[in-house]
Amino acid sequence: MMNNANEISHHTKLYGFIGESAGQSSISATLNKLFKTENKNAMMIPMNIREDDFFFTLLNMKKSHVNGALISNEYLKNLVEVLDEASEAVIQSGICDIVLRDGQKLIGDVLGMRVLAKFLKENGFKKVALIGMDSRAKAFSSLAEALKISYFHDNLEDLMLFCKEINMADADVNRIAEGMDIDFSVYDAVVDFSDFDSLNMASRLGGINLDMKSKKEFSPLKVRAHELESKYIGFDEMLNELSIGIFEFLNEKKHLEDDKSDMKF
Repeated sequence: MMNNANEISHHTKLYGFIGESAGQSSISATLNKLFKTENKNAMMIPMNIREDDFFFTLLNMKKSHVNGALISNEYLKNLVEVLDEASEAVIQSGICDIVLRDGQKLIGDVLGMRVLAKFLKENGFKKVALIGMDSRAKAFSSLAEALKISYFHDNLEDLMLFCKEINMADADVNRIAEGMDIDFSVYDAVVDFSDFDSLNMASRLGGINLDMKSKKEFSPLKVRAHELESKYIGFDEMLNELSIGIFEFLNEKKHLEDDKSDMKF
C-alpha cells in the first residue's frame, strides 16, 4: 500500500490514514500513485487504529516522523480536543479529518467536505438537497458557498436553529420524515448526512446522490439509490477527487517542496 517497491528513505514525507479498518481502503494507494506521478517523495500509510489507541497515536505523532494524517469518518469528532491549532471550518463544525504536524504542534482542518463541495461545483451540480444537520452538514454548508442548498430534517424547529447557527439567513428549510413522499428530482444532487435508517420517503432522488460513506458503513442512501436506479457516490467512488484534494492541500501548506527528481520507487 506504499509505492511500487514499498521503499521509503529518511527524506520521504510520511503521512498516515487513520481508521479502524484503514488497510481495507484504497485511499493510500490512490494518493501514493499521485505522489509518484508528480515526482514527490511522499507516502501515505494506512494505520489500523482502535478507538482506545486513537489519542495515544495522535499525541505520539507530535514526536514522530509522521508529518500528518487523514482521519476516517468514525474519528472525525475525536481529534478536535488534541489539536494545538484549528482552521475556522474545524472550529465552526467541531470535526477534523486532516491533521498536519508542525514541529510538535498538531494543526487540524476539514478536507473531505471541501472536496465534496468542489466536486459538485465543478461538475455543475449547483442545486443541492442536504439531508441532516450533523457536524458534517455544518462543515459542508460553510464550505459550499457557491451552491444553492435546500435543508431537510424531520424537525423544522431544530433545522431553523441549525441554519441560524451556521449564519444561513432565509434558508430553504423542509421537513422530511417517515411516511412522507419527497421528490428530490428537482435537485442536481442529494447529500445525506442524516441518521435515518431508511430513505424510503424519497420517491425520486437527485441527479447524483452522495454521503461519503465507506463500503463498510451502512448507507440508506445507497440502498434507496439502488432501488430507484439512481446514481450513488460514496467515499470509495471519490478516491481520485480526495487524493487530488489531499495533494493540493499538502502543496498549499508547502509540505511537498522537497522534490527529488531522481528518487527511486
